[in-house]
Amino acid sequence: MDVRYMKNLVFLFFIVITSCTTTQDKTQFSEKALADVMLDIQGEKITFSKIIEQYKGRKVVIDIWASWCSDCIEGMPKVKDLQKENSDTVFLFLSLDKDFASWKRGIEKYQVEGEHYFVYDGWDSDFNKFIDLDWIPRYIVVGADGKIQLFKATKASDEKLEIAIKNSY
Repeated sequence: MDVRYMKNLVFLFFIVITSCTTTQDKTQFSEKALADVMLDIQGEKITFSKIIEQYKGRKVVIDIWASWCSDCIEGMPKVKDLQKENSDTVFLFLSLDKDFASWKRGIEKYQVEGEHYFVYDGWDSDFNKFIDLDWIPRYIVVGADGKIQLFKATKASDEKLEIAIKNSY
């Protein structure tokens, strides 16, 4: 084989390997994502790191949603089933509603039970940039060890979501 052919083959192999590395491989939140500011139900600012720190040692399902999102609302019955089946798991709802009042009305209207926070900078937040948010709902599972076990699911009925919840330690 000629050297130029081998170099091209190695380069092609490198491109294939690096393009197969996806955001699915992220197991820790970035410093910027952790520093992102959100609002609690009373309207007080809190960083994502302080939010997630509260649940250290427990499994956490992060559900990024909005009350205007039909796919989010459609998935709520399944989320509620997952909550019943996994009572030891924290369900953390991060809202991308257009405003604080709409978010609070949505929680009440759809009877969403769990921990609630409003993403202060919306779609442009550092948290959402870190997770490459392109669709809601979006589900992330964080294990009791604090590592991201499932980085991306967009349906509450996704088998990967159920498996990640069951297998998270």
